[in-house]
Amino acid sequence: MPRLDGLEVLKRVRANPVTKLLPVVVLTSSKVERDVVSSYEFGCNSYVRKPVDFNQFAEAIHQLGLYWLVLNEPVPP
Repeated sequence: MPRLDGLEVLKRVRANPVTKLLPVVVLTSSKVERDVVSSYEFGCNSYVRKPVDFNQFAEAIHQLGLYWLVLNEPVPP
């Protein structure tokens, strides 16, 4: 992202009363432990390292979609 990194976006999402309860999945190529810790400290719900291979990436997105749309119990309105 040109002006904000993902952690800054996450901080802003969590600081906004309208969006603070939205599920947030950090989808990244970073394997840096500090990035994982920071993401959870700032309120992400899940941290997923995206595969480099396109087919594996597509399958990971499919699995994420199934989890968040079918299995996850969202916060009531």
